[in-house]
Amino acid sequence: MKKFIFFLPVILLSLALITGCGAYAVTPVLGVLYTDIKAPVTATSHPTYSKVGTASCTSILGLIATGDASIEAACKSVGITKIHHVDFHSNNILGIVATYKIYVYGD
Repeated sequence: MKKFIFFLPVILLSLALITGCGAYAVTPVLGVLYTDIKAPVTATSHPTYSKVGTASCTSILGLIATGDASIEAACKSVGITKIHHVDFHSNNILGIVATYKIYVYGD
């Protein structure tokens, strides 16, 4: 039992490091210690935009993830019906806290 209690922090730390890849799936480049990326997702031929909608999700230790970072949610947040372009922002600190945010520009 004493061995288990001794190794429990090591096991938990290992799990946190192994699963702490919350924002890696869509990030074009990766920093193991820190990631802060802004990049385009898509663009359309719609000529202008006057509104910017956002939607986001968060991951903690890669074990808990919550939120709705869909383009649909971002459009609904400000009433966009015609999309001009879509960007994203991905942030990850040591795999502990990761955030992914979508920006939808349109009318």
